[in-house]
Amino acid sequence: MDRIMTNRLDRGFYRYQEEFEAAALRVLRSGWYIMGKELESFEEAYAAYTGAKYCVGVGNGLDALYLACRAIGIAAGDEVIVQGNTFIASVMGISMAGGRPVFVEPDEYYMIDTERIEAAITERTKAVMVVHLYGQTAQMRRVHEICKKHNLKLIEDCAQSHGAHWDGQMTGTFGDIGCFSFYPSKNLGAFGDGGAIITDSEEYKDRIRQLRNYGSSVRYYNKEVGVNSRLDEMQAALLSVRLKHMDELTAERKALAAVYDEGITNPLITKPAVREGAEHVYHQYVIRCEKRDTLIGYLKERGIDTIIHYPVPPHLSEAYAYLGIPKGALPITEKYADTVLSIPMYNGMTEEEQARVVEAVNAYTA
Repeated sequence: MDRIMTNRLDRGFYRYQEEFEAAALRVLRSGWYIMGKELESFEEAYAAYTGAKYCVGVGNGLDALYLACRAIGIAAGDEVIVQGNTFIASVMGISMAGGRPVFVEPDEYYMIDTERIEAAITERTKAVMVVHLYGQTAQMRRVHEICKKHNLKLIEDCAQSHGAHWDGQMTGTFGDIGCFSFYPSKNLGAFGDGGAIITDSEEYKDRIRQLRNYGSSVRYYNKEVGVNSRLDEMQAALLSVRLKHMDELTAERKALAAVYDEGITNPLITKPAVREGAEHVYHQYVIRCEKRDTLIGYLKERGIDTIIHYPVPPHLSEAYAYLGIPKGALPITEKYADTVLSIPMYNGMTEEEQARVVEAVNAYTA
């Protein structure tokens, strides 16, 4: 019996193989591999897809977050509010720019708890970073209201929410800057590292374009200390192919999630809930189980792989020990870290594979 992996990237390739190969050959034959027409074309297309005025392709999702923080002026001493249960890259984007993360607990949907944001605001707070975790959108109208009330910048981490909407508006377009990762496993995945920011601000667009290219807008004339973070022509061309099929791919993931929603009936398992007004594009299908480690072993014995997103909250990681936040300080975040589990979810997953997962999850007993 074949193992069921948590993700299968090959199936996404074979579905559109001819288109991907044609795009790759076009780039190879062009003789231009960095900062060319493929990047310009993708940036225009992705801005149009999201509804933003501008898109800037960068090297990866972490760079997008870091450059966003740089662009809005995060510096030493500035605080940025972010949810505690995010992937550590969200936090690193803040600290790499010199800022200090201030963690807020998540709600029952794994998003930042908007009722806790204002209590975390201090005179040093410069921005709020919202993370649309697992593919569901946060309460963006409410977050936007809070930021406007307190004159705070708003960054959206959309690394897992490509194509998701809140109340009809796409993620990444509510705040000052939306940040995306195109890591291969993402809903809009490249064939290597890649990322982008979207914004309606010409000032931020120009600043990030300068920062991504060694702090230079004109070759060999450097206005500031920047980085080398450019979405290359090959990845831009391949992403352009997948972008054309995003509606189809998103619909498929929703259909897969619906099978899990209906099929999983084990009372020991908590399925993901979707808030009214939010759209979930199911980058991950995340369940919770009190005896998660036992469940992992049980599924593994039956040929089903799983993954934990994420086992160590950023505030308890060694990387952020200097913040001095003790275990127990964020009990909801820590509870999620101890109980969440992502089960197989990928474009191209077969009915038979899903049936095996559902059957195994339902048969589990603590």
